[in-house]
Amino acid sequence: MRQFLFLCTVLAMSVFTVTSQENESIRKITLQLTPGDDNPRNSEGDFVTLKDGRIMFIYTHFTGKSTSDYAPAHLAARYSSDGGKTWTQNDKLVLENEGGMNIMSVSLLRLNNGKIALFYAQKNSETDCIPIIRISSDDGETWGEQTACITDKKGYFVLNNSRVIQLKSGRILMAVALHQEPEQKWQNKGALFVYYSDDMGRTWTSSPKVPDNTDIITQEPGLVKLKDGRIMMFIRASGGVQQLSYSSDDGETWSHIEPSNLHSPLSPASIKRIPSTKDLLAVWNNNDGSNPSIKGKRTPLTVAVSKDEGKTWLHVNDIETDPDEWYCYIAIHFDRKNVLLGYCAGKTHLALTNISLIPVKKLYGKK
Repeated sequence: MRQFLFLCTVLAMSVFTVTSQENESIRKITLQLTPGDDNPRNSEGDFVTLKDGRIMFIYTHFTGKSTSDYAPAHLAARYSSDGGKTWTQNDKLVLENEGGMNIMSVSLLRLNNGKIALFYAQKNSETDCIPIIRISSDDGETWGEQTACITDKKGYFVLNNSRVIQLKSGRILMAVALHQEPEQKWQNKGALFVYYSDDMGRTWTSSPKVPDNTDIITQEPGLVKLKDGRIMMFIRASGGVQQLSYSSDDGETWSHIEPSNLHSPLSPASIKRIPSTKDLLAVWNNNDGSNPSIKGKRTPLTVAVSKDEGKTWLHVNDIETDPDEWYCYIAIHFDRKNVLLGYCAGKTHLALTNISLIPVKKLYGKK
């Protein structure tokens, strides 16, 4: 197994193209959601552009004293009327805590019928966590009844924030990791599945388990559609790189996992397509472990662009570099000529969330 992991790393290094990094950060933090009284932690969320031009960011607002993933939390929103340059200063309550423990990890999706889908994890216990969907027909003012996205299995399923996609056909897809089934022990290595819906989220079908005969830890998968029609799954993994799997049938079956060229600790990456250029944007912790002071840590936070569907990555740029902070759970949202990144940060327990704005041209090293 050690030989296999070494080979994976060598293969990844052989195709990874790195350009010189800028000395000055290209990002500007426009909102920082810091903890406060009865609010020990503000955690990951997602964006959607509303029909009136505003951007809505829904995130996880923890209450009480604990910063644990199992502590009480509800969903709250902030709004921007100027493309993410400034934000409202007060929360709007989106959903009260309806889980046995909490609700968290938001994904927002503007559906091709014009409605907005809200996905989140309903965490009822340490052995029961299921993705939920609600639909808004009034552009996020109110949300319809909850529907469980997984009904064929029970257990602890992880759906990361900003992870759900919709194909041109209308099919909605989410990639999840199953870590614990009833009466079973927790497994750090998640069993990966893709659930898909062809009726706007009313019913869902599961793919078979993503093939994997390795002992690499796999967690927190995400999806992006490639230009050749395949769907690429990117996977938080041990072994020094993100792992990948591919589907050629719109998510119904998947290839065996394989190493990517994104060096990373055991931390999630995010990948989306840039609308104006059609290139891919990756945001992740570009940390190969060679620096002992940050080995295994979720720092730095890095952006890079791929013009060849992820074979190589250009314009690699660290946007957060504090060696004592961790940065992860990234939401990517494009608005006109800018990209907004929402991500967790902090020295302990990822207690705060940043929203940063980057002009798209600066992703390419332009002034």
